Amino acid sequence: MKRKNGSDELVTRKYAKRSQFGEIFRRLMKNKGAVIGLAIIAVIILCFVASVFFISYGMATEGVVRDRLSPPSLKYPFGTDNMGRSLFLRVLYGSRYSLAIGFGGSLIAILIGVTLGAIAGYYGGISETFVMRFADILSSIPAILLGMIILSTMGSSLKNLIITVGITSLPAYIRMTRASVLSLRNLEFVEAAHAIGLPTPRIILTQILPNGLSPLIITFTMNFGLIILMSSGLSFLGFGITMPRPEWGALISFGKEYMRNAPYLLTFPGVFIMATVLAFNMLGDGLRDALDPKLKG
Repeated sequence: MKRKNGSDELVTRKYAKRSQFGEIFRRLMKNKGAVIGLAIIAVIILCFVASVFFISYGMATEGVVRDRLSPPSLKYPFGTDNMGRSLFLRVLYGSRYSLAIGFGGSLIAILIGVTLGAIAGYYGGISETFVMRFADILSSIPAILLGMIILSTMGSSLKNLIITVGITSLPAYIRMTRASVLSLRNLEFVEAAHAIGLPTPRIILTQILPNGLSPLIITFTMNFGLIILMSSGLSFLGFGITMPRPEWGALISFGKEYMRNAPYLLTFPGVFIMATVLAFNMLGDGLRDALDPKLKG
């Protein structure tokens, strides 16, 4: 038998069977948009870590009056506001608000939305009608208007803002979970779980939902950016996080008064919001392609 040469070994390694995770990761890394999105997200997370360990609330809210409204420079990379506070420190500190709202709101939406969607998709009947009409009602109200109504009732605070954006994100998770459960509930492995006597809640949690994670992961990445954008919009309108806490939307709301003399007060917080939303959307697009079993390459 002839010995394999170097080229044969390279071909063998190239087409060797990969794990499912390895194949998904390979597809994701081939998507340039997803790679760029991941890089931007990594930078945002570094800003969050820096705000937690190196920037105190006092550093972000105390300023030097003689340096008020200074343009961007080596000393103040993003310039200063009307009280001499470093916009660079305030934007970095604001990342903790935006990411906390994004993850907190997504967690609420996932816990409630996936539960309701699984009930609607698996049981059907009256429960499905009730859940889907509830989702339709939420969807019929513009998200920003619904958020304003909820915050006007509950009051403006970080906790209430997280609850609000979580509620407005429910329809996406309800519909996606219902669709996934409907496509899986009659398959053989679910019938086998019934045959061995597993209780229905356990079948949903251990058999159906794990096999329908792909669309939920995509929904999370796509919706995460929208949650940050909505929370910033509510803060801009005065319903979310308010000054002096340096949330990105609040910073833009404050900076609009100095649009002519100090446009950088709006530019830098706006760039961070835009970059974060764009990054998660790009990652979501890449995950959608990577998790699609019909795509090869």
